[in-house]
Amino acid sequence: MENNNEKKDYVIRLDKARKKRNQNDYKKLFVFGGGAVLLAAVVTAAGMAVMKHTSADPALATKSEALAVKSENSAEAGTESEAQAAEEAEAKENVINSYKNLGIVQVSGYLNMRKAPGTEEDVIGKLQGDSACEILEKTDSGWYKISSGGIEGYINSEYVLTGDDAKKKAEELVKLRAIVQTDNLNIRKEASTGSDVVGQALANERYEVVGQSDGWVQIPTGYLSTEYVKLEYALNEARKLDLKAMVFNFYKNIGISDVDNYLNVREEPNENGKIIAKMPSKAAGDILETTEDGWYKIQSGNITGYVKSDYILTGQPAKDEALQVAELMAIVNTDMLNARTDPSTDAKIWTQISNNERYPVLKQIDGWVQIELEENSSAYVSTDYVDVRYALPEAIKFSPLEEKANAQASLRTQIVNYALQFLGNPYVWGGTSLTKGADCSGFTMSVYSHFGIGLPHYSGSQAGMGKAVKSGEMRPGDLIYYANSGGKINHVAMYIGNGQIVHAASRRSGIKISTWNYRTPVKIRNMIGD
Repeated sequence: MENNNEKKDYVIRLDKARKKRNQNDYKKLFVFGGGAVLLAAVVTAAGMAVMKHTSADPALATKSEALAVKSENSAEAGTESEAQAAEEAEAKENVINSYKNLGIVQVSGYLNMRKAPGTEEDVIGKLQGDSACEILEKTDSGWYKISSGGIEGYINSEYVLTGDDAKKKAEELVKLRAIVQTDNLNIRKEASTGSDVVGQALANERYEVVGQSDGWVQIPTGYLSTEYVKLEYALNEARKLDLKAMVFNFYKNIGISDVDNYLNVREEPNENGKIIAKMPSKAAGDILETTEDGWYKIQSGNITGYVKSDYILTGQPAKDEALQVAELMAIVNTDMLNARTDPSTDAKIWTQISNNERYPVLKQIDGWVQIELEENSSAYVSTDYVDVRYALPEAIKFSPLEEKANAQASLRTQIVNYALQFLGNPYVWGGTSLTKGADCSGFTMSVYSHFGIGLPHYSGSQAGMGKAVKSGEMRPGDLIYYANSGGKINHVAMYIGNGQIVHAASRRSGIKISTWNYRTPVKIRNMIGD
């Protein structure tokens, strides 16, 4: 500062800035302490000038004092501002130098990061325009393998600045950012835990800081709690693909069933075609082709058949609906899996679950996941044997029972087909209405009541009626009972043939079709008496 031709040394200036700030704090004490303190404490040249003026002209002294203080404050502010600018410059330089092989994405929207090099590979993340990455290698096909935002993947090298161009561009992109330090963090409309949630931030995502208040940091889209973020100068980096959006990786041309209950999947594209499956409400499938008379050939799960196009959402409406419906599910990847009372291999095995089912996830713990079996009934399974991901409902293999010549067989068919009319209707604890809502025993009680067969409204009491049946001898219309971890019967379902049941499962799923051994049954009863 005293010699503008000399090169300014950052360390010296920073030390001077600290000293000046300390002096400034001291001066503020006596300047605001009053005239008597001022005269007794002033030791600077500016203070001495004030004393001389005071003895000659009090009015002039007041003016001179103000000018002296203003001059000191301006000098100190300039020093602090300069030191701050130097600190920012150093921080930005450190950020840029932290990348060994910096790449800066140059797109108007965002660039997909894929699991492997190629436009057909699964998308695992996205880099917004001007995001940074560490380039790990370049493939022969023109893709970069990169690391960014805590994930590794591949991006098309065509859209990436490298070398000195990347470093020059990065100088204007380093900003103070909030880096998320937890798995899921609510973005709120206002700086309050009671404010509306307007989005979610995932771990390692980076958001430019536009303001700060007590306990909150403002970002362009809302507010984040400072308890779960780290504030530092940084470049923006990749963001993991929204976990819900990853459901689109499983469909090339997604269609969503737009019905209240179930949509029939037929063997041929006409109303007389044999029903081979049912798509639950909001179930997903890949549209394979469109017929001239308004049918879609669709693949949903392991079912391929035809559905009326009037009842299928496609394009953006289908994607919007899918994001609303997708749920975190545990998908079993072994034949039968032990389900335990607690998240430990030492815990009691109280049932087994089937690989033909998708189970809603209630909680994730290291190495374990808590799944919903029915309303108020859950179990723990090891993550070694399940895939935990957001998923959509899919078609369920199903064929209606055909009427039989035998009277008793016909009665069983009538009971099952009557029960299936109410698929998709709500679960209501204590309810007995087949249309407005029933619980598991209320459902079976009301179905049987329609055919003049009386049952009590409690699964444990029902299980003591009728006669016992072995699993290999089950027939449509028989009732299957399941127990809780204490061995007490707490759920009932109706066998409908083809290894399937219909039951009022939970508030989440309502009346639905499942595999008969979606968990281990404890009793099977014939209530019809044949």
